[in-house]
This record gives sequence, structure tokens and C-alpha cells, in this order.
Amino acid sequence: MYVDTKAHGATAASRHAPRFRLAESRGFLGLLFMLPAATVLLLFLAYPLGLGVWLGMTDARVGRGGSYIGLENYEMLWTDTVFWLSVTNTLLYTVAASVFKFALGLWLALLLNHHLPFKAFLRAIVLLPWIVPTALSAIAFWWIYDPQFSIVSWILVRLGLIDHYINFLGDPAWARASVIMANIWRGIPFVAITLLAGLQTIPPSLYEAAVIDGATPWQRFRFVTFPMLTPIIAVVMTFSVLFTFTDFQLIYVLTRGGPLNATHLMATLSFQRAIPGGNLGEGAAIAVSMIPFLLAAILFSYFGLQRRRWQQGGGD
Repeated sequence: MYVDTKAHGATAASRHAPRFRLAESRGFLGLLFMLPAATVLLLFLAYPLGLGVWLGMTDARVGRGGSYIGLENYEMLWTDTVFWLSVTNTLLYTVAASVFKFALGLWLALLLNHHLPFKAFLRAIVLLPWIVPTALSAIAFWWIYDPQFSIVSWILVRLGLIDHYINFLGDPAWARASVIMANIWRGIPFVAITLLAGLQTIPPSLYEAAVIDGATPWQRFRFVTFPMLTPIIAVVMTFSVLFTFTDFQLIYVLTRGGPLNATHLMATLSFQRAIPGGNLGEGAAIAVSMIPFLLAAILFSYFGLQRRRWQQGGGD
């Protein structure tokens, strides 16, 4: 019996061709390589998020399980003045710190982008506030803001600008300003180094063409530097807002939400109600209430990047 081996081979090849094409597909390989990371994210992010949403709908307390109570925790938070104070504090803290971190970080990035002596050393020094653990930074600021031994108050008294030491962490207004300043100090290096990396990707030919056209330094920044940095700015500010909005360590070490709840953020209030207060359901509900704000920051980054891609002629 004669068997057409060529036809048989062609049939087998055609039968296995989709499988080979799938294995050689860059998209399939990308998904395959992302699978381990996706598994870790599902285990350590998706599961705790789902558990938090569930706990927010229960009356669970430390040491005992809770029963389902629906949206009662959220209804209680709606009339909780301390919760709304923490929302206001969080928004003020996030907006003020993010604006100053962006302005000072951009200025520092532009400065470091020039040909300066010891440029590598200066960049390493700039990173120090970001590298130092948050708890250690908070302890240092706790000493700086001490009502009796504050170095800031000591200098101001010696200069004759004030006649008594300032109680930075004991007065509500001063406490808000103090924690914002501490967060700005810690966050500037992240913004500066990231924007510096973006500045170094801008082709020098664009600046040369702008100089030939007679553009001033401000016009070069406005029409060349800033538009080219738009994607980097969108990403770095999104991360900055997320880090600032969810800040916990700095506030907890410095003030623990005081005085008079003046520095309580949603994260610190959630911890206080859930762990020391023992009300896991209420604490989880406060934490879940942060999600809409965080989604808004992520959407800001997404639409910022989409707009930049449209400017460059890319499709959807």
C-alpha cells in the first residue's frame, strides 16, 4: 500500500501550524512570562483587597469573627466627623505635598541636568532622603520639631525672628504643616531623579532647532522640555499621589494622628479603628473608602499617557 509521505507531512504540519504560531507569538510569550508575577499579585494583592471589602461589610472585631451587616459601617462613617476630618486632612496633605514635590523636584532635575562639577556625587546625595527608611526619617523630624530642643526654633530664636520655641507637633495648624514638610523632604528625590531620567531622553537636536529659531530659555522649556516630559510627569505624579495618599509610617511615628485628630489620615484612622480600637469591620470600611481616590489618580495617569500618545500620532 502506497502512502504519500509528502501529503501526510503537509497535513501534520498544517494541523500543528496554529500551535507553532501561538508558541512563537510575542503576545503569548509575554503573557507566559507575566504569569508568575500575576500569580504573586493575585495572592498578595487581590486576595487582601477582596478580604478587606468583605470585612468592611461585617461587624468583625479582633478576636472574633463577624456577621454580614451590609453597608452599616459606611452609613456610620457618613455621619462620623472624625472620618470626614481625616478625608480633609488626607486631601490637603496629598495635594499640598504633591504640588511642592513636583515643583521642587522639577527644579532640582533641571539643575542636575546641567554640566555641574561632582554631578554624580550630587545625584547620590539627592537620593539620601528617599533611601533612608521612613521610620528613621520620622524620628529625625521628631527631634527637629521637638518643643524644647528643636533646632529650627533654636535658629529662629537666635536670629531674633521669634521669642519662644514653637510647638510644631502640639498645635493643630503647625502639626499639619510639619508633617507636610517632612513628606515633601522625603518625596523630592523620587520626583527629581525620575524627571532627570526623562530629561536625558530628550534629543539635543530639538533644543538646537529651538535656539536657531530664536526661542528663549522659557520658550524652550514650555514648547520642548515640558511636552516631551508629559508621559514621565503623568507616571511620576501618579505614583507620588499614591504614595502620599496612603502614607502611614511618617504620620504614625510623628503624631499618631494628633493633636486633636488634626493629622489623622485615612490610613492612620483605619489602623487606629481596626487594631488598637479592635473594630476590624470599621477599619476595613475606612480603608476601602480610599479606593475611589486611588482609582482617580490612576485614571489621571492613564488619560495623560493616552493624550501624549495621540500627540505623537499613535492610535488607540
